[in-house]
Amino acid sequence: MKKHILFLALFATTGLFTLTSCGPQTDTNAELVAPESNQSEAAEKGKAKETEKAIKNTPKGADANTATVQNLITAYTGESTATAKYAAYAKKAQEEGYTQIALLFKATSASEKIHANNHRSVLEDMGEKVPNVSPQFTVKTTKENLADAIAGESYEIATMYPEFLTAANAADNQLALTSLNYAYRTEQRHKPMYEQALAALQNNRLGTMAAAYYICPTCGNTYDTTPPKRCRISMTDSEKMVKINTL
Repeated sequence: MKKHILFLALFATTGLFTLTSCGPQTDTNAELVAPESNQSEAAEKGKAKETEKAIKNTPKGADANTATVQNLITAYTGESTATAKYAAYAKKAQEEGYTQIALLFKATSASEKIHANNHRSVLEDMGEKVPNVSPQFTVKTTKENLADAIAGESYEIATMYPEFLTAANAADNQLALTSLNYAYRTEQRHKPMYEQALAALQNNRLGTMAAAYYICPTCGNTYDTTPPKRCRISMTDSEKMVKINTL
């Protein structure tokens, strides 16, 4: 059993823990490729040690259920805040004349809203009370807002969602695993998009940024190019994706 938990948690922390929707699937698994990683061997060893530590500290039984509820509340609060914050960042970018960056923030705001709604649904299914969230954040310059977004996504990818997935696995809560994994995998896409936007801003190359984004309504996965036939996270048909190309 310990090996089973270690296996699942390790895959969750490395971005290879893939849960899909129950919709129809294609005959190929080519679209289920996890985000590529260029981490060094030292970084991989460090991540493995963090995973082992997380597993040792993973609550069991009833404690795991309690931890999962609290984690979902924390995730719901964070995603609700991100929804409002990125919308405000989009407005600020538009005011500063950075239309392309404003479009990116509008797209990620829509994506984070899907994550928040997914977390809410799981909590409601568990019979738990969903808190009212009053987002607290500060809007600065677009450059600073991008740096803030990168820092937030980095924390969710490296720490928050891996820990939450480990606890949900210990609780054997499949709905929580699905919702948390959807958000975790999507944040792995948002982070490089923000990094590329910041680089474009600093190098005066905003014209190289995407002119349209596609959001998966099931998992929030975000594409800055024409999406594949099915979402690579939830397998949702691309025809159902929401296109965002105007402010």
